[in-house]
Amino acid sequence: MSEQPTVIFLDGDHLSIDQVTAIARCGAEIRLTPKAAEQVRRSRALVDRMVRERRVVYGITTGFGKFSDVVIPAGDIRRLQENLIVSHACGMGEPYPTEVVRAIMALRINALAKGYSGIRKETLQLLIEMCNRGVHPVIPQQGSLGASGDLAPLAHMVLVMLGKGEAEFRGKRLSGAEALHAAGLAPIRLEAKEGLALINGTQAMTALLAIALHDARILMESAEVIAAMTVEALRGIPKAFDPQLHLTRPHPGQQESARRLLAHLHGSERTTAPGELRVQDPYSLRCIPQVHGATRDALEYVWAAVTRECNSATDNPILFPDTGEVISGGNFHGQPMALAADFLAIAMAELANISERRTERLVNPQLSGLPGFLTEHGGLHSGFMITQYTAASIVSENKVLCHPASVDSIPSSANQEDHVSMGTTAARKLRAVVANTARVLAIEYLAAAQAIEFGSGRLGDGTQRAYEHIRRAIPRLTEDREMHTDMAKAEELIRSGVLVW
Repeated sequence: MSEQPTVIFLDGDHLSIDQVTAIARCGAEIRLTPKAAEQVRRSRALVDRMVRERRVVYGITTGFGKFSDVVIPAGDIRRLQENLIVSHACGMGEPYPTEVVRAIMALRINALAKGYSGIRKETLQLLIEMCNRGVHPVIPQQGSLGASGDLAPLAHMVLVMLGKGEAEFRGKRLSGAEALHAAGLAPIRLEAKEGLALINGTQAMTALLAIALHDARILMESAEVIAAMTVEALRGIPKAFDPQLHLTRPHPGQQESARRLLAHLHGSERTTAPGELRVQDPYSLRCIPQVHGATRDALEYVWAAVTRECNSATDNPILFPDTGEVISGGNFHGQPMALAADFLAIAMAELANISERRTERLVNPQLSGLPGFLTEHGGLHSGFMITQYTAASIVSENKVLCHPASVDSIPSSANQEDHVSMGTTAARKLRAVVANTARVLAIEYLAAAQAIEFGSGRLGDGTQRAYEHIRRAIPRLTEDREMHTDMAKAEELIRSGVLVW
């Protein structure tokens, strides 16, 4: 995996998913480009002009949601923005992990850097400094409908900027005011439009998606070499991965999966030709390119969609400094991300489903021709029996989690907001599915390595590397031991990216 820079410059247009993950997990520092600073200045000047001219503009001189027709007196414009934050901070449940909070902050900074939201530079700079100095707001996971954006989660983020709410700083959970003070920062008072600019967006769901995508790509590449190990352990037929076959059905993911499988198996003495042991393999081996490839294509689609969202203005209204126009619309609606999250969850669950079926073939002596449950002393020892139970349990859990959130909607704000995306619910489920898929692949990885011990002959170029990685961390199973420790180590190996090349 490539190393990310310690400083990432944001301009609103070029933030990548890998950079989001570097900020979230590696503590990369955020800075604005000069272009972004100028964009912010110009959009703020437009807000100030509208306030001076006492124009009636949603969220600047009016109330919110159902109260959008209520005009706010000039003397209450500041109070309006603070009221918005404290009233909308209605999240419940467990807080998001720090990596998700940091991704949320980075994505909101990038959206505001586009210069369509009207925030002041000093307000945006406070959010940047909070992220850079490790002031991480406590943001509950429940409460977002995914339109208007992620209002409740983002409101909890902004509370800390006001010296309210709670934040984590250097491992301690403090009040917002205490956390700012400990980091050498001071709370800010919001001016016109700023509260709305900070919370009207899809950054919670997009943060979850970006991190899940980063992990899903690692799992995708890892699944190919793990599957290739299983092919060798079961003396499978790599002719099913022949490029000329896949040219007849030219899905890009299918072709790439077949190519990678052949590369991993290159030089192997553990595979067979058609008719040598069997005419053709079962689907869980023969159809790896078709199943893995479909997941790969889904991942590519979602990657592109989330990259666009990372660099989008998801506020309302949108300010256009060049023309002086202010347009109310629906850029906050999370439907593109909701559909993407549900799609990727289904695709990753299938990666786990076929992996579990391969594990079953490895441990079942009637299917593998290997010692039952991959132990030479069955009866006294149970070997890999219960690892397959665990995989089966996890894939069944994934099937429940894959019920789509994006087809649901419930009216809110007295029916003014009468269709919502449930995108954050979809993204939260996706995060769980991706984590579960890593665990299922870890079980196959362990079982395939164990099954390989019962054969002989050279392994393929890629499978040999994968085998060496796992054996450096986890020894062969010769008698029963606490398998959960091995499973956790295998999962950690996969997540680290050592199987990606």
